[in-house]
Amino acid sequence: MISKKDLPACPVATTVQLIGSKWKLLILRNLLARAWRFNELQKSLEGISQKILTDSLRSMETDGIIIRTVYPEVPPRVEYSLSELGESMRPILASMELWGTAYKELSTSE
Repeated sequence: MISKKDLPACPVATTVQLIGSKWKLLILRNLLARAWRFNELQKSLEGISQKILTDSLRSMETDGIIIRTVYPEVPPRVEYSLSELGESMRPILASMELWGTAYKELSTSE
């Protein structure tokens, strides 16, 4: 997790630092629905590289936003899900969805 002294003073900047990348937001969107495996996430996020997905997931896990669960199976199965902190972002993404929908409707009616 990022220490408090390393976080920006502005709360909006803190949020952007934690989830502000295009890929992190889309990963969160997917994880709001259910737990996902790495390959499922990669296939659902057209254009994301394996490295970017790995780095994003590691960063979000370190920040406490997601949980990585490794099942003791052969071959090993790993799933990613939202932590309680990640779940607390649900209203933020819901607002973004509403805004995006309204914007698309507005822009198509002109």
